[in-house]
Amino acid sequence: MKAVIQRVSRASVEVDDVLISKIEAGLLIFLGIENEDSTVDIEWLSRKIANLRIFNDENGVMNTSLIESKGDAIIVSQFTLHASTKKGNRPSYLKAAKPEISTPLYEKFIERLQNDLGKPVGTGVFGADMKVDLLNDGPVTIIIDTKHKD
Repeated sequence: MKAVIQRVSRASVEVDDVLISKIEAGLLIFLGIENEDSTVDIEWLSRKIANLRIFNDENGVMNTSLIESKGDAIIVSQFTLHASTKKGNRPSYLKAAKPEISTPLYEKFIERLQNDLGKPVGTGVFGADMKVDLLNDGPVTIIIDTKHKD
């Protein structure tokens, strides 16, 4: 499971010109799921994201978590995070899980992060052509891969 996490001042997701999710300060999380991913990956990644100290404290130092800052989150499914570009110019997405595997894991990740944060999170629409708008704060962008926990 891979996540691209962006600290944002605001973010929103639209599908077919309809606003699906909108947040102010918090995290926009792009989530890519592989066939080998499991609930163990979900639990580890959700806990890591919720407690990642990337928000400024009262001294302007990145020392506060999403939980402590009371920020919001949007989770957007993004299979292209598992693109392989080793051969040729057309990316291969063979490592990305098919919808029958990735949809339930995506939904479980949403539930887990909501539990870890103690509040609802915004989402995209799985498999839809989404328009994501964001204002990256910092900029702060962090990539986490559950295959590299150590």
